[in-house]
Amino acid sequence: MTEYEAFAIELAREAARVTLPFFRSDIGHEDKGGAAGFDPVTEADRQAEAAIRRLIAVRYPDHGVIGEEYGADRPDAEHVWVLDPIDGTRAFISGLPLWTTLIALRQAGRPTVGVIAQPYLNEIFVGGPSGARLLRGETETPLAVRACEKLTDAVISTTDPDIFDGAELGAWTQVRAAARLARLGCDAYAYAMVAAGRMDLVAETSLKPWDWSALVPVIEAAGGKVVNWRGAPPDDKGQVLAVGDARLIDPALVTLKRAAI
Repeated sequence: MTEYEAFAIELAREAARVTLPFFRSDIGHEDKGGAAGFDPVTEADRQAEAAIRRLIAVRYPDHGVIGEEYGADRPDAEHVWVLDPIDGTRAFISGLPLWTTLIALRQAGRPTVGVIAQPYLNEIFVGGPSGARLLRGETETPLAVRACEKLTDAVISTTDPDIFDGAELGAWTQVRAAARLARLGCDAYAYAMVAAGRMDLVAETSLKPWDWSALVPVIEAAGGKVVNWRGAPPDDKGQVLAVGDARLIDPALVTLKRAAI
């Protein structure tokens, strides 16, 4: 395991130390969405990101950080950590163990190390130069995507069809109609399941860099592929397609490309 992979795991465990006492507690939440719609944030989000940032500042003071809660600090640095302390805050406040902590390291603008951690289940999915693995306590299990050549055989996911606009919803609906099974409401945990060979495809839109950066190294180190809806690397436009088997990209993009931005 590389130095940065080990440090990303250390950051995930620090975040778990902060977030777990809040989970399924009587903690309240604030709505930061306003007129744009319900967008909850909790004190667990804020405290966890602050804790991660403190560790980064001590260990790598020359590294940049981009986080959902506290914004960007030196985003043009050679090494930039991209943080989402609780991805799936709606699941978190609902007591559902599908929220995750997302941590990525970008080097020269490209995500090279990623962690998808679910503390309540004691799971850390990590991907990087040394490969992809699931850590559960002291146990390490290699991660590998599964073969799935045809969309008609695929298990697919998106967090909520309501995230799609008119054209996007039409594209997603066609992909869903072709797939074998669709599961909703999994947030970033669905990407971990792609890396683990349990699901085959995730399509989402309106994602921020902290939503998608961590999943790229995890899925790709496990043998999968992450692209935007034009088939290029994911970007700030936020449309993401993640697959375990790269042969699913073309049949999915037949419809998704029509709504690509």
